[in-house]
Amino acid sequence: MKIGELAQMSGLNASRIRFYEAQGLIPKVERQGNGYRRYPPQVLQTLNIIQRAQQAGFSLDELKTLLPHPVTGDFNEQALVASLMRKVEQIEAMQVHLAENRAQLLAVIDGITSRPEGMACHANAERVMQSFKD
Repeated sequence: MKIGELAQMSGLNASRIRFYEAQGLIPKVERQGNGYRRYPPQVLQTLNIIQRAQQAGFSLDELKTLLPHPVTGDFNEQALVASLMRKVEQIEAMQVHLAENRAQLLAVIDGITSRPEGMACHANAERVMQSFKD
């Protein structure tokens, strides 16, 4: 299929597809006599994998372990599973970090909103900041 058809079917623009080709994420295709590139149908599946993997937080370099071999179309199952497990571990670490950040922000909010009656805003800010030093 031509790049325009591939772009329409994948929801990506042609320049993005050419970029993925230049990065080695999809196989390079030679131009035909008329100057058009003809992509095999399995490239659409690869583009879908790329899109989903990027949404899951994979970098382009990490993506290379998720994609089928450009010639055989086979997946390296061990590398694929290892890469997916590493991403799950990274997500879990991020969740812990985000939960800690959330708790800290809620503590700040609580400190701000529980200002003693009659206390000036600047004095309350100092009180809240002092509570984090303790």
